[in-house]
Amino acid sequence: MKILAVDSSGLVASVAIVEDDNLIAEYTINYKKTHSQTLLPMLDEIVKQTETDLHSVDAIAVAKGPGSFTGLRIGTATVKGLGFALDKPIIGIPTLEGLAMNLYHADGLICPLMDARRNQVYTGIYRFQDDVLQVVKEQLAVGIEEIISALNLIGEKVIFLGDGVAVYRDIIEEKMEVPYTFAPAHANKQRASALAVRAFTYWEQGQYTDADSFEPEYLRLSQAERERMERQKKDEA
Repeated sequence: MKILAVDSSGLVASVAIVEDDNLIAEYTINYKKTHSQTLLPMLDEIVKQTETDLHSVDAIAVAKGPGSFTGLRIGTATVKGLGFALDKPIIGIPTLEGLAMNLYHADGLICPLMDARRNQVYTGIYRFQDDVLQVVKEQLAVGIEEIISALNLIGEKVIFLGDGVAVYRDIIEEKMEVPYTFAPAHANKQRASALAVRAFTYWEQGQYTDADSFEPEYLRLSQAERERMERQKKDEA
């Protein structure tokens, strides 16, 4: 089973090819360029370097959200285009589950944090039980203090990761009442290889779709949509 995985849900752009238990290639960039500049060239590079025929891929995995609206749209357009061209199924993975997979076999709770702006984070709570990722709290958009309260209530030690850590570290250090730590640099951002590993489970459970049907999950309205709704409310008032 060979999976091509793409994650452009956050600041990081990442592409990987995983075949069974082997990571064939991974290309990850966390820099100032936009995903529209980097994603396809990254994909082209790992295909060339590994001499991979994309028709040999069994499925294409992608972070389906939440995350950056622009990043999710770029990722969606990329995998839908590949899915149509190669006639391959799409496996949409919840972004926070992909992040949690970075910390395979970690002891305690795993809490990914993505900065969602407007004083909110995209987050969820996970743990590994018998080497299987368990969802303790489904991914959602909430205020940072709300997820901290939920963690304190559960009362177990926590590992935080994601780009939201840097933004809300001071609040975490002030409000957490249970033992916690922060994931190290090699495991604290999106990695397409972790997404691909999670995709194997979804594949086995029959949770995939075709390119035409796949859609991202944003969890909340974009700024442009919110502003349009506010204008409509004013016009109707």
